[in-house]
Amino acid sequence: MIPSMISSIEVMLERWKHHEGKEIEVYEEFWLLTSEVISRTAFGSNYLEGKNIFQMLLKLALIAAKNAFKLKFLGISMLTIITNLEILKLMLIVDIVPLVDELVKGIHNAILGIIKKREEKVMTGEGNSIGGDFLQLLVEAHHDANASLKISIEALVDECKTFYVAGQETTSTLLAWTIFLLTIHTNWQEKARKEVLNLFGQQNPNPDGITKLKTIRMLYPPAIAITRKVEREVRLGKLTLPANLLLYIPTLVPHHDPKIWGEDVHLFKPQRFSEGIAKATNNNIAAFFPFGIGPRTCVGLNFATTEAKITLSMILQSYAFTLFPAYVHSPFQLLTIRPQHGVQVMLHSL
Repeated sequence: MIPSMISSIEVMLERWKHHEGKEIEVYEEFWLLTSEVISRTAFGSNYLEGKNIFQMLLKLALIAAKNAFKLKFLGISMLTIITNLEILKLMLIVDIVPLVDELVKGIHNAILGIIKKREEKVMTGEGNSIGGDFLQLLVEAHHDANASLKISIEALVDECKTFYVAGQETTSTLLAWTIFLLTIHTNWQEKARKEVLNLFGQQNPNPDGITKLKTIRMLYPPAIAITRKVEREVRLGKLTLPANLLLYIPTLVPHHDPKIWGEDVHLFKPQRFSEGIAKATNNNIAAFFPFGIGPRTCVGLNFATTEAKITLSMILQSYAFTLFPAYVHSPFQLLTIRPQHGVQVMLHSL
């Protein structure tokens, strides 16, 4: 997938040539970039083909996020975004339900259209030339002759929805906040640039060099919480958790606990990770889980971190950047912590 990632980043950097010495809003740029990358690498298409899907998914996420934390349902506070459509409807004002229905149906039909196109290519033999991308693997699983391995069309569509959101949202936010932090801590920007130039010079990043990046790998995780469903009754410390309970796990809490990280926990200090997670967390490895932990660790961990490393490397090869004087700092929560008004920086060509 690395060549496709690099090609998408090159297109973005070509646009940036028109902003040299000027202001540019990087969060929007990264949103477009990561949308293009996930469309190309996972679905063999492009951003324009998936644009409608991204927009509808974003609208649905906004509706859920705005209602999940403020409404009461059967006396229980809704502490997490409910992805089940029927429960979501019960949470919402009646007038919004038709919009939710329309969005869900629109997303389903748009993804189904992409699936049908791929199935046609498979039937004509063109699918073999595409390679084993994510969509190809799902389509093959849907048509598996072994009934125990075959997945339903509903499962296929749901997997695509998850990848469209998760494969784009977190990486674009991670990149935006990383650039923001590097504009403030310019000494770390220079350290990262020196490392990139030592490894790649002015050549595109390669797989061997990507694994050797040390400064850039100390990235800033944008996810603030994960949810888990209790499969069966279990004891957790002094608590007994019943089956089917939904757990909302705020990663912000352990990620900012001075008992785990030290009294300087709130400082921007990437060097704390220089000797690994154990040294950074007083040997409490399980206290750091930006992508989850254990058997349910995010399947996109390597994809997201590789994409972020390549993007930052290629930017650092071409540009230095400073924070735009009129930037307004206003983080807000949707699926991740986003910059509400974007991240505006000044580009300085090297």
